[in-house]
Amino acid sequence: MWLSNSSVGRKFVMALTGAFLVLFVTFHCLMNSIAIVWPVAYNSICEFLGANWYALLASAVLAAFILIHIIYAVVLTMQNRRARGNNRYAVVRKPKTVEWSSQNMLVLGIVILAFLVVHMIQFWAKMQMAEIAGTVDVIPPAAGTLFLQEAFSLVWTPIVYIIGFIALWFHMNHGFWSMFQSIGWDNTVWIPRLKKIACWWATIVVLLFIAQAIVFTVKAREGFYKTDEALRNQYKEMLVPMVEHDFGPDAIQISQAIKMMPYDQLSPAVKQQAEQLKSQLNNPEAKAYFNQSPEGKKQLETMQKQADGFNKLAGFFMYLEEGQPQTEPAMPGMPAQNPNN
Repeated sequence: MWLSNSSVGRKFVMALTGAFLVLFVTFHCLMNSIAIVWPVAYNSICEFLGANWYALLASAVLAAFILIHIIYAVVLTMQNRRARGNNRYAVVRKPKTVEWSSQNMLVLGIVILAFLVVHMIQFWAKMQMAEIAGTVDVIPPAAGTLFLQEAFSLVWTPIVYIIGFIALWFHMNHGFWSMFQSIGWDNTVWIPRLKKIACWWATIVVLLFIAQAIVFTVKAREGFYKTDEALRNQYKEMLVPMVEHDFGPDAIQISQAIKMMPYDQLSPAVKQQAEQLKSQLNNPEAKAYFNQSPEGKKQLETMQKQADGFNKLAGFFMYLEEGQPQTEPAMPGMPAQNPNN
């Protein structure tokens, strides 16, 4: 097949996948910028791009293009090493201004790939992947600002990100105009123009990424994403799907309460209810009652589910207010049980 068997075909695939990744990086940069100026809107975008069919399809296409880009980059590098020694990329004539990046595109790509793995572990795996697998813990998958809080409160995160962004600048600055040359747009008029466009575009995008990393770090250290009133009220709305999943017949009533009550009232009410249920389930009289009949055991199961749900809600509020997720079981050391009413 021409696209895989010929050098020209491989270069064309590299150019095509590279163009797609350029568009994705630009989109991601703009999306992250929204997190700076309007964090609530950023969370709304995260919710829109959750585990929906269109988001999953886009993620699959993106993963395929990244994988193809990496495979073809390795193939072309090996081919160029055999054919031209130290010349290591698809472009034959390399100006002095891009000589280093031209000869080290594979190394830059490996650095970017390592950074991408870290980024996906910190965000994608805890957001879209957690929603798909049903492994959501304390933080709702749509609460993108809280994952910013978690990631950028770590000392090493901004360092790793800035190193990745610098590698991205060199890779994109050369790769942008190189992809046009690879598909035959190689003349003395347009290549210099494309180099200038590439330099400006890569510089603006990377500077925005670095600025975002700095802002996210400062706000995470201040605890802004946990304490901002507008964000807290948005977070409580995100709890509704979890309530609908965990609370069975009482889900509608509890969901309405979550929507209607302001955060400052809802948080203590939920924590109080969680404590009451825990106390009731540990009551010796309640244990005896539930063991007496099938109806009691059925009621126990229902009440345990409700206790676990309230414990999860309380854990989220305690996370926002105390800084550490609270994931203790509703009834430590025993199967949950509930009192008779």
